[in-house]
Amino acid sequence: MTAPNRRAFLSDVGRGMLAAGLGASLANDLGFSTAFAAQGSDSIPLGEYTSLVELMRNTPAEKLQPVLAAKIAKGETNLKQLIAAGALANAVTFGGCDYVGFHTAMAMLPALEMSGQLPSGRQPLPVLKVLYRNSQQIQNVGGASQTTLHALDALEAVEHAAEGDVGEQIRDACRQVNVDLGENLLATVGDSPLKAFNALQPAMQDDLNVHRFVFAHRTYGLVGLLGKEYSYSLLRQCVRFCANHEQMRIDHDRPESPIRALVPKLLDQYKLAGKKVGKRDPGDAAVDELSRAIYQLPRDQAAEAAAAAIADGIDPEVVGEAISLASNLYVLRQGTDKWRTHGDSAGVHSSDATNAWRNMARVAESRHAISGLIVAAYHAGIQSAPFQTPAYPTDAHRALVKVSDAPGLLAETEDAIRHNDQGRAAAAIQIYGDRGYAVQPVFDLMLKFAVSEDGRLHGEKYYHTVREEYATIRPAFRWRQVVGLARVTTSAYGYNREDKHGFRAAGYEDACKLLGVEA
Repeated sequence: MTAPNRRAFLSDVGRGMLAAGLGASLANDLGFSTAFAAQGSDSIPLGEYTSLVELMRNTPAEKLQPVLAAKIAKGETNLKQLIAAGALANAVTFGGCDYVGFHTAMAMLPALEMSGQLPSGRQPLPVLKVLYRNSQQIQNVGGASQTTLHALDALEAVEHAAEGDVGEQIRDACRQVNVDLGENLLATVGDSPLKAFNALQPAMQDDLNVHRFVFAHRTYGLVGLLGKEYSYSLLRQCVRFCANHEQMRIDHDRPESPIRALVPKLLDQYKLAGKKVGKRDPGDAAVDELSRAIYQLPRDQAAEAAAAAIADGIDPEVVGEAISLASNLYVLRQGTDKWRTHGDSAGVHSSDATNAWRNMARVAESRHAISGLIVAAYHAGIQSAPFQTPAYPTDAHRALVKVSDAPGLLAETEDAIRHNDQGRAAAAIQIYGDRGYAVQPVFDLMLKFAVSEDGRLHGEKYYHTVREEYATIRPAFRWRQVVGLARVTTSAYGYNREDKHGFRAAGYEDACKLLGVEA
């Protein structure tokens, strides 16, 4: 049997099995009788998720949602399995190289964690919302006919095994836009997800793009969800992302990123290569000063400030705090001339990127953690010049709030959100925090809107970023993150991905009807 015929045969078998599982009537209604992917022996291993992945890749979003809701109700699947299958369907289809696709992949784990924070009847909503987006984009690029990731030829991978630092070799392969070489080199690392993740760090740190940072962090998290047998299939997408980004740089005749020269220079200047990191905490005032320096200084000087702090024995976790606070300043200080603070805004992008770097630094080898935080500080200067406007909320914003009790302030915040009044929402939440009220009711309120609104592909990530940063930043400054979330949530209310007002997130209201809960 020739290879093409073998693939066609196996594809037919897969079609028959899935159609039988769904029932002939439903399979025909969903269109399975006429169009399936060529899922032959060369496809990546899908294991126990095969039928769910095929269902997601072959079904339009509006038809998929009732099927998934029914499966949940019958106990045939659970939210963790759905996210796992969604991640594999995304990887097979896009391979890390589709804008909406990789944004959707980055939202999957946050959506799953958001589900656990909701009452039982509403728990499927964030997952169904993200899978709706996933299915929508899969269909937009051709459905199951679009297959990007195929199984690796193990013999070819062995041939590419080489002595030396495999991480640097992967980075160089990405610079050469040699995807096959990069993927084969990654395959030689072995079956340890952490070793593979460390091998990807030089490529991750080789250019500036918020998505390459966050995508790497979230993809590694998905490996933790699915298990190490899926490690290579998921992490190889990072190679493709970096190579694709390099190709775009070449196509647009842009210069190489300055960090390619700056990071080695700073590592040498501050003798950070092989350095054992310190554990010193210089105190609140010093952390605040470092954060403002990173926010105000030119990018190269911001990176140097981080390098100097690490060289001075300051705990990388503390340096990460300062970078996170600098990123938060973009959310709080964005001026009224730029009305949209949600989505791909400077503050959300910077905050999500810094959160990714802080998480990666916690698990990566020390050398990668040090260089990664230097890159994070450089990236935190995401604007050519920082915003010069006062941080939200101003005194004028505070004057708009006439209540001071906890329920009244939460009600004031919700009203401000529904009227897109960013200043009033920020003021109400700041006053709430100043009075020492509990943070959980605020997160509950923000979660409601993080689920119901589109957020321009960033809502789930940023909500999760703020939750994490609140938990890991010292008490003196952590409320700034909550105020930032209030402002971004208010900006997002009612807007779709095209910035048209009067819309909920795609699929949200239908999902509410299917679950029998209030929209």
